[in-house]
Amino acid sequence: MSSRERVLTAFAHREPDRVPAWCGASTEFWAKAKTALALDDEGLRRRLHDDFRRVAAVYRGPEHEPAPGGTYVSPFGVGRTGIGYGQPLDHPLARAGLDELRGYPWPDPDWVDVSAVRREAERFGGEYAILGGEWAPYWHDAIDLVGMVGLYFRMYDDPEFVEELMRRVTDFYHEASRRTFEEAAEAIDIFFVGNDFGSTTGPLLGVELFDRFVLPSLERLIDLGHRYGLKVMLHCCGGFEPLIPSMIAAGLDGVHAVQPYCWGMDLATLKRKYGDRLLFNGCIDSQSVLIQGTPELVREKTREVIDTMKPGGGFVAGASHDWLLEETPLENVLAMFDTIHEYGVY
Repeated sequence: MSSRERVLTAFAHREPDRVPAWCGASTEFWAKAKTALALDDEGLRRRLHDDFRRVAAVYRGPEHEPAPGGTYVSPFGVGRTGIGYGQPLDHPLARAGLDELRGYPWPDPDWVDVSAVRREAERFGGEYAILGGEWAPYWHDAIDLVGMVGLYFRMYDDPEFVEELMRRVTDFYHEASRRTFEEAAEAIDIFFVGNDFGSTTGPLLGVELFDRFVLPSLERLIDLGHRYGLKVMLHCCGGFEPLIPSMIAAGLDGVHAVQPYCWGMDLATLKRKYGDRLLFNGCIDSQSVLIQGTPELVREKTREVIDTMKPGGGFVAGASHDWLLEETPLENVLAMFDTIHEYGVY
């Protein structure tokens, strides 16, 4: 099977020739691995048996000058500071009413250039499963705009505001992704979006609030992907098991970077309850096993995860978070991917 065939067979909840593999890594780990193995980007992906490739539109919107101490300004006008994208410096809609919300300078989908997406996807020649569309972190952008505590309070005190906030944030990602799919859907297989709804100790909000305020945006994105014949996979960290039935009812095809050490995320239970309806991606502990273990331990734990998750398809193996840290030993990562490749045969 090609990588693309392998992945789509797993999404169809049938058994491919072997368990597909997924690799996500920090830029620092990626640079370290390329140097150590004397490989370029594509060579490293092939060495790790990665069955996926990703294409993206190019953001060409205005570049805002960060405030003093800031490192980045999001398309929604939120200044951030810290490592990577950092944390918000302020919440510009924290005290806003509906009129101010409606008058806010929302980002324009015209800022997203989709003209090269098809060419980027087609250069892989149909060999790999192609991810595309906007990352669409609408939940995180809403938190940035009003503050996390403020967002929770407004769900009770001003629900109309929260509903419109979610709609307006999602509008940008929905339209930008629609343009990507109009341009290149035939060359893309999976609409991959990211929002973290869980923490180590459980979901960040209950099912009732999730269904009312958060799920409608996810459902819009799922419907968009399905309209263009794509599978839809959600990156979601943490212990979000109580929200899974709502995600399945909305039509979600897969969840990414399952973290088995979080509350409610026991792998055997997830597989038994949802494995015939939802693809699980990740599951191999990157918090302790990959960072602190030996290659022998990594191989042992990888085999255990494969034994639990591979029956019947619906499983992609990889690290339990999509951002392998620089301090992760390369020999452990190689041990994980080689074990997936060799032991994950059906």
